[in-house]
Amino acid sequence: MLNITDVRITKIEGDDKLRAFAALVLDDCFLVGDLRVVEGEDGYFVAMPSRRKRDGSFKDIAYPLNNALREQIEERVLLAYEAATGARALSRIERGEEVQVRPDLLGVEEFGFTPKANP
Repeated sequence: MLNITDVRITKIEGDDKLRAFAALVLDDCFLVGDLRVVEGEDGYFVAMPSRRKRDGSFKDIAYPLNNALREQIEERVLLAYEAATGARALSRIERGEEVQVRPDLLGVEEFGFTPKANP
């Protein structure tokens, strides 16, 4: 599994739903930025980095390829958000709800990668 060694939170004021930006440091050597902590109708969640397409919709540009990693990232980011702000960020994971990977996201095979077998 991926080793998240640090989570950096930048709190945002004055936005209706966006509460913070987050950056993950992986194995002390790779940073993934522009994750967003969003307060939705069902609580807080973490949105992956994305960019706006020409038609105005958004496409994630970095994202986990399985639910276990998505849950790990969301939990670490929301815990860091709580520590940085003192706000309680109940996630869907803590309530026992399953987090689904969006069907429009590409999988490893679609990128031409072959998943490694764990030794």
